[in-house]
Amino acid sequence: MNRRAILFHGTGAHPDVLWLPWLRRRLTERGYSVEAPHYPGLNTEPVATFLPKVLANHTFDAGTVLVGHSGGAALLLAVLEKIDSKVDQAILVAGYCTRPNTADEPVLQEQYDWEAIRAHVRDLYFINSREDPYGCDDTQGRAMFERLGGTQIVRDDGHFGDIDQEYASFELLDRLID
Repeated sequence: MNRRAILFHGTGAHPDVLWLPWLRRRLTERGYSVEAPHYPGLNTEPVATFLPKVLANHTFDAGTVLVGHSGGAALLLAVLEKIDSKVDQAILVAGYCTRPNTADEPVLQEQYDWEAIRAHVRDLYFINSREDPYGCDDTQGRAMFERLGGTQIVRDDGHFGDIDQEYASFELLDRLID
């Protein structure tokens, strides 16, 4: 089976920051075809108009692994709800399903079809920190885990990369991806 990974950066970021280039290299070395798109409209454009563009740019199937950080992780909920196939894995790093702070979050939907999301992924991981400065914390991870199952991993590791938190590699992700 053709193994493909699609890596989604966070709000205001791009594919060449934090651990994303490192993970891209690691997965490529392991034989994955890796896509790491740049979506400057992520979490600035309403998800209702942004999501169709994302869905049109990618193919999703049983060999696909999805990884998202922060706003990119929140985007994965909408992606998983709307695709018409089942992907292998989805890993949401510092993800959230409700407003984590007082900022606008156009990437979030008003509500989710949790059964559809669960039906479109074989294995789900939620990696959150108890000390996330943006509120993308373990309570957000727990909220998604309680609705979707999967595995919740809680760390004390900030936002898993940020302007003031260098995070050049992320060994845990490499181990989690089949």
